[in-house]
Amino acid sequence: MKTLLLASTLLASIAAGSAFAADLPSRKAPILPPPPPPPMWTGFYAGLNAGYGFGTNSNVQALALGQDATVSTLYRGVVDSQPIYLPAADAAATYYPSLPTGAGLAQSGSFANTQSGFIGGGQVGYNYQWGANFVVGLEADMQGTGIRGRSHGVGVGGASTTNPLLCFDGEGCSGNITHNATSIGSTTVNAGVDWIGTVRGRLGYLFTPTMLVYATGGLTYGGVYANVQNYAVTSLSAQVSNDVKIPALDAFPMGLGGGTNHTFYGGGSRSQTLVGWNVGGGLEWMFMPNWSLKAEGIYWNMGNMNVPTASFAAAPVSVNWSSPLSANNPLATVGNVRVNYQGVIARMGINYHFNWGGSAPVVAQY
Repeated sequence: MKTLLLASTLLASIAAGSAFAADLPSRKAPILPPPPPPPMWTGFYAGLNAGYGFGTNSNVQALALGQDATVSTLYRGVVDSQPIYLPAADAAATYYPSLPTGAGLAQSGSFANTQSGFIGGGQVGYNYQWGANFVVGLEADMQGTGIRGRSHGVGVGGASTTNPLLCFDGEGCSGNITHNATSIGSTTVNAGVDWIGTVRGRLGYLFTPTMLVYATGGLTYGGVYANVQNYAVTSLSAQVSNDVKIPALDAFPMGLGGGTNHTFYGGGSRSQTLVGWNVGGGLEWMFMPNWSLKAEGIYWNMGNMNVPTASFAAAPVSVNWSSPLSANNPLATVGNVRVNYQGVIARMGINYHFNWGGSAPVVAQY
């Protein structure tokens, strides 16, 4: 009986001690939450891109100046319905200088030159993730392009001069002669971009740990070219006043028939490396560890390139009776064509992130 009572008392004491111990505060260290993931965007990357370059408000400004013509005139009078000409020797010496041809004006004007085409290349860059949501970086890219544009402008020019009539027999003559020049011309421009590159800063915001929206902008540089073709046709004609008298021929009111056309051919070409600026934005998605896809649009502007031009029209070697008016000096136009280069690039790209320069992953300790 005493043994049973002692065992019961011992069990009760143990139970009471356990209950008391359960009420005491625990001395174990608290369980810490896992650390945040390392910045996955920090580090170097490289990749490829492809897209299309759309031309915007590119334009051409063409300005040409034409050389004045020196003309000689064969007079044709009408007496009793029969044509009468001055002797050829005298006619060849009948010069009226400083007649603007208008060919330069006919090759001048302003017109659009939209340049578009496919584009593709590669890029390298570095990102730094600042906090949980911001990414800053620097990117450089280089692309070959099929960006091309062709444009065509048409112009009209002309001039008119009036001078006293010249005679050769030593006697006076009366009346005036008016020389007219009318030109119709054109300028054709083939221009484009052979290659283009950018160096840009990037500033982005992470809407999710793997989705980056960014703005970008910086320097644009590229190799451009332009080929210019100039063309013009100048028609020379003349008219005498109604009171013309040439005493040696005893000829009265005269008309001057015929004329000549002079055709100008020429142009110019140039290639150059231009430097400009750009601005744009895009979206980049880290779709798996170390790999991302991006889509972006960039407006670029590299300014203007000037192309010197010249065109020439050779004068007839001799004057013939069927063409009583002719220019006697070689004719030329000289000018400048200014071509503008700008556009918008829309492209897709893929990047591999090396994470060189980034933080090493943190392993949680428990």
